[in-house]
Amino acid sequence: MIPHWTEQLARRAIEEKTEPYVISAGITTSGPAHLGTLCEFLFPGTIRKEIIKLSGKQCKFYFFADIYDAFDSVPVSMQQYEAQLNPYLGKPLCDVPDPTGKTKSFGDYFLDEVRGLMKKFGIEAEIVRINEWYADGRIDKYIKYFLENEAQAREIMERTSGKQQSKDWSAIMPVCANCGKIATTRVLSHDGENYEYICDRDVKYTKGCGYKGKNSIYDHKCKLVWRMHWPMWHDLAGTTLEGAGVDHFTKGGSHDTLEAVFKEMFKKPVPIGYKYGFILFEGKKYSKSKGIGMGVSDMITLLPVELIKYILLKPDLQENIDINPTSENLLKAIEDFQGAAVIAADGKNPDELPRQDQKRLQAYLISTDKRNWKAQFLDVLLYYQVYGDWNEVGRMTGDPSGVEYLKPFVLEWIAREFIPEDYRFKYQPKKADGSVRGMFESLDAKLDALGIHNAVFEYAKANGVEPKEMFKMIYSTLIGKEKGPRIGKLVFALGVERVKKDVL
Repeated sequence: MIPHWTEQLARRAIEEKTEPYVISAGITTSGPAHLGTLCEFLFPGTIRKEIIKLSGKQCKFYFFADIYDAFDSVPVSMQQYEAQLNPYLGKPLCDVPDPTGKTKSFGDYFLDEVRGLMKKFGIEAEIVRINEWYADGRIDKYIKYFLENEAQAREIMERTSGKQQSKDWSAIMPVCANCGKIATTRVLSHDGENYEYICDRDVKYTKGCGYKGKNSIYDHKCKLVWRMHWPMWHDLAGTTLEGAGVDHFTKGGSHDTLEAVFKEMFKKPVPIGYKYGFILFEGKKYSKSKGIGMGVSDMITLLPVELIKYILLKPDLQENIDINPTSENLLKAIEDFQGAAVIAADGKNPDELPRQDQKRLQAYLISTDKRNWKAQFLDVLLYYQVYGDWNEVGRMTGDPSGVEYLKPFVLEWIAREFIPEDYRFKYQPKKADGSVRGMFESLDAKLDALGIHNAVFEYAKANGVEPKEMFKMIYSTLIGKEKGPRIGKLVFALGVERVKKDVL
């Protein structure tokens, strides 16, 4: 069986690099975490576990919260605070107040969400608020180095990006002492340690205040531009391996700059890089600020964590994943995961499985260390709709502990009216007549769900009725609709004897 891509990358790290092994990753916490955000820590966190398992050695995981970035838009989820937040546009996220008052900054508000999600997903990482590393002087030597070698840094920047930079390009972005913005400043001159700047840029979402000032790099009021900032944290953390979206790895992308900086300026081997596909919502990239796609905090109320892991870890690494979280699509994912659990329980030789089943098995085994439920999700939903009693649902499915595990998710599906139309029903029987009455009369109370379904089908054929029409008549008689859950499961859940008593 071909190793899963997380194992392949772990083996590559062990074979190509030396201890200590360090995984790194990072995000700008500018909005709610979505599935793309989740990949930023799920992928490296899973690779880290593989390195530890395969090597028997420790592996550190630094997760950088890039909250020194400029606040460039009010996310959809914070629109009620727009008037309060707009004056802070252009300032570092760590200097923008949290409008809810729960944390010390706007950036920390969303970082706290990520921290909680990491715990739920079982990811262990040392979270670094990058502004703190700037503030305590750890990055001073890199700022000084890039300023002293600015001509070389600029040449690398232009060559690897394929774009000519403005004549006032600098490796640093000062924070304006007057208005506090970082997005609107530019360096006028420097001597490697001291710099003069002006806050006069128009970045569309905000404008500079016009202030001209001087500062020292040791005052820690500036930040490296992204293409110097990224290799900086690789070198400072001692990164063995770090991934990013495919856009960073395209020709002219920021990883080309990182490679050149390591080879030509740092004179060091380049950390292993890996690229992964986008998480899409109806063909568009998930977006924290624009509210495109369902947030992870919402998703984990609808699906168990291991199932979300499975959805993201099953595809090939560079494959784009289009996730439109409708009830129908999520049910397909649940069914796929439940099928993978059965494959794992069968204990067959993985090498003898079809490639697609091998991928399902690999994703399942990486996603969970135990099978938390055996009952079919739809059966749990159906039985609860019928009985409204969790003990009865556990008895009917033969999986009381699994039902208890799924209970909060089923309740959330119901509360959000997220359940499929076929499962939105109320048992409201009416007296049967004609051919449908004969069908109910013929049902044997000893039949299971599949037996009932087959009996209905055979009765319809034997009496010259289209099966589809028979199904419609049964649904109409039992729930007052033309569609519903599978006939066999519905009648079995209600009980043949109960149904006969109510409709005959």
